[in-house]
Amino acid sequence: MVNLRTIVGIIGNVISFGLFFAPGPTFYTIIKKKDVEEFKSHPYLATLLNCAFWVFYGMPFVHPNSLLVVTINGVGLVFMIVYLTIYFIYANKKGRKDMGFWLLLEAIFFAAIVLITMLVFHGTTGRSLIVGIVCDVFNILMYISPLTIMKKVITTKSVKYMPFWLSVFNFLNGLCWTTYALLHPFDLYVLISNGIGVISGTVQLILYGYYWCRGDNQIDDDKGGPAPVVTAV
Repeated sequence: MVNLRTIVGIIGNVISFGLFFAPGPTFYTIIKKKDVEEFKSHPYLATLLNCAFWVFYGMPFVHPNSLLVVTINGVGLVFMIVYLTIYFIYANKKGRKDMGFWLLLEAIFFAAIVLITMLVFHGTTGRSLIVGIVCDVFNILMYISPLTIMKKVITTKSVKYMPFWLSVFNFLNGLCWTTYALLHPFDLYVLISNGIGVISGTVQLILYGYYWCRGDNQIDDDKGGPAPVVTAV
């Protein structure tokens, strides 16, 4: 019989899948124009590394009973590889060089953490600790990344630069995975970052509601703006 934790995890997978799919129209535009224009690869590089660490975290030899963490972040890895491949094809020489540099740094960092985890720690408790901390650091950074947009909303007294539905789904994503972490077996590392994600999402939605009622409600149509950073778990 499917337990409640599994059901919540499946819902989290669905929400996270939607977040990973969200940049799709951006890359469709890139393909049509055959040019990345002012778009940057950094958000997708950050998400790629984040997903890679969560996949590693969910391995049975690191943190058992985390299959649903592995599945959605595995999907996220595939999405990011596709996005970055498209970006590489249509970027100029400088953009490709910049992307290659960061990919190399990420690969070295990821390999170092994997080697330290597997060679120094010989049980799942120790391995979960080191990888869980790394995952939480990245997840928290990604959850608080909209702070710059929130500052702009307050400064301009307008919500035109804050994507409402992205804020909603990031909030629901954090809430879903926080619930998942609280159910048996309890997962502290999934809880920490996603609990902060719930707080961040709540603040964003309150801010949106406040300034939507008071200010300029025009939706931002600037397709050259910064790409959203998303997190699955």
